[in-house]
Amino acid sequence: MNLLSYTSLASYWSAVEVETNIIVFMNLLGAMLLGLVVGYERSFHGRAAGMRTYGLVCMASAALVVIVGYPGYWYGGHLGATVATADPTRVIQGIVTGVGFLGAGVIMKEGFSISGLTTAASIWASSAIGILLGVGFYAAGILLALLSAASMMWMSRLERWLPSHPAVAIVMCFRKGFAPREDVLNRVALERGYQLADGSIAISYRDGQPEWRFVAVAVDKDAAAPLTALANELAKFDGVESFTISHARN
Repeated sequence: MNLLSYTSLASYWSAVEVETNIIVFMNLLGAMLLGLVVGYERSFHGRAAGMRTYGLVCMASAALVVIVGYPGYWYGGHLGATVATADPTRVIQGIVTGVGFLGAGVIMKEGFSISGLTTAASIWASSAIGILLGVGFYAAGILLALLSAASMMWMSRLERWLPSHPAVAIVMCFRKGFAPREDVLNRVALERGYQLADGSIAISYRDGQPEWRFVAVAVDKDAAAPLTALANELAKFDGVESFTISHARN
């Protein structure tokens, strides 16, 4: 068969092929729109991965899955019965693995703080939305998109309302010759509503200056001193030459 003949080329635009392309197109359009819904929350809060990232991930995932459902129409239907039955589970496995690497790229660790976990998880969820649409579970895909967006928008408010023990990461650099004591540090932290997290203390020396890194966990989030108050008090402590204090986010 001459694949460059008019008949062979026209088969790509046959009625059946066009109908299949329309079905694929509707899946891609729906996946992109749902991806944009999830990505808007990240974009609104200034995250690196925004609407474009989520829309592309969701749409590409749907594309890879939906084409597996029409192997008989691949290459204009020229292969016909010689095309083996495609296995969607293998494609889904590849998508989940590939998007996992993409999500890992947005996770950042700085000291005791880890950021990007929510973004990574939501990118992974957007690929699942695309997969659901690709296999025809439209209602489930829409529901997952709405639940993902709602979780990112309102779950943080629920976390703030529920009882919790927020933590702060502290790095203290003492002057040369000063010998800090852990029991004194524990006592000072308790007076301000915090306690040192077990096993979090890391001690190093730079040019003869001791540097302590640790995490302090609030005993009661309503009674614990705010971050600004802790910073003002640390600036007055005897022996402290410099310090860094931040929320131990994860």
